[in-house]
Amino acid sequence: MRNISATLSISIDGVIQAPGRPDEDTRGSFDRGGWAVPYNDEVMAQRMAEGMASSGTMLFGRRTYEDFYGYWPRQTDNPFTPYLNQATKYVVSSTLSEPLPWQNSILLPGDPATSVGELKAEPGPDLGVVGSAQLVRSLLAANLIDRYVLLIHPLVLGQGRRLLDEQGPGVNFELVDSVITTKGVIIATYEPH
Repeated sequence: MRNISATLSISIDGVIQAPGRPDEDTRGSFDRGGWAVPYNDEVMAQRMAEGMASSGTMLFGRRTYEDFYGYWPRQTDNPFTPYLNQATKYVVSSTLSEPLPWQNSILLPGDPATSVGELKAEPGPDLGVVGSAQLVRSLLAANLIDRYVLLIHPLVLGQGRRLLDEQGPGVNFELVDSVITTKGVIIATYEPH
């Protein structure tokens, strides 16, 4: 059985929308995109590289997959690009069809909990989810995520899509690791228990 680890950047008020770029996700007139970038440092880069190395396979929701595909293959001077291009990428979507455009991409159609649950039960490398908040919510409700890595940024955005809706499953977590970056981001690793 594979483990699933979800990594998300989050503000103190729970916003996960558009951490990487101003134009990443403007739904709901969100105009504060790119908020996580000023907080990048060597500590964060090292932890993210370790996380990518430990999960041999990526798991995406449609929106994040399309966003990553539109950006990463063109970043020829970034050390993460070769990893992302070579990694197997499973894409959970009810609207996309094969063949998917990014090399090593495999479509998982249908209900997210069912398709990911079947993949998780198969032997193979662990799965890493980056972003993909809607997918994370579905997998959280189905109790399929084994580890959450939250990059808690020291800011309040006051608007934007949040990780958890007002209603959802109740879950208790255990903090299994944490580090504070030089810019005050807490990288907290939780496991449900």
